[in-house]
Amino acid sequence: MDYSGKRTDVVDHGGEMDYSGVQWFSEPGPQRAAPPPPQPDPSYAPDPVVIDQNESFEYALSVAPNELYARYRQYGQLGVLGWCSEFSELIDNLKDLGFQGNMFVSTRTQALKTCEDILKLKLDVKMQIIIMYLSSQVARLRRFLDGDRQWDDYPQPQFPQYPADPSAYAGHA
Repeated sequence: MDYSGKRTDVVDHGGEMDYSGVQWFSEPGPQRAAPPPPQPDPSYAPDPVVIDQNESFEYALSVAPNELYARYRQYGQLGVLGWCSEFSELIDNLKDLGFQGNMFVSTRTQALKTCEDILKLKLDVKMQIIIMYLSSQVARLRRFLDGDRQWDDYPQPQFPQYPADPSAYAGHA
């Protein structure tokens, strides 16, 4: 089959249009105005369940640093580790609230303040993995709440430079 670019199976019964007097691209087409930005509905009233959820989160976030310190005082480093696990669950539930579009600005503000307050606590935790886990949970929440911002208030890991007993490594030189 010879293909010349023209279809032979289509029959055109119309006449040719006369385009002789048309000046192509001489005038711009009609301009479409950009739609106005959506305005928030001033009559929006959140569901009472959403209000209760946000109030519960705000309270839990406001007491979180005190709870962490109490766990540290009661159980030491392992109390911090256990608290981090519970904080992770709080973060997951807070993220669910946000993804549903039900997080209030006040809840977000309290969550960011809680992150700062947690990192300001003076916890004498020697196990660096616990400090790193705590920092990663705070970072996870911060990334969700304000992913574009960079923070520099995380504790620096304090790994030992030299072993406590140098003779332990004497044969590995």
